[in-house]
Amino acid sequence: MKETMMYRLVRIGMDTSKKVFHIHGIDAEKRGVLSRRLSRHQMIGFFEKRLPTMISIEACGASHH
Repeated sequence: MKETMMYRLVRIGMDTSKKVFHIHGIDAEKRGVLSRRLSRHQMIGFFEKRLPTMISIEACGASHH
């Protein structure tokens, strides 16, 4: 899914691991509008450019690292 300026993310889900993060975003109609795989360095830049929104983070064994 390509990100466009036609929507506003209302929720972001983040799947964590040691080296990469999988980001999935939905709009107000609960449509999936964003799907990305980001490194730790890319993740910081990604969130710096976003408006405030709710973020849900998966908690698993890797989340303690």
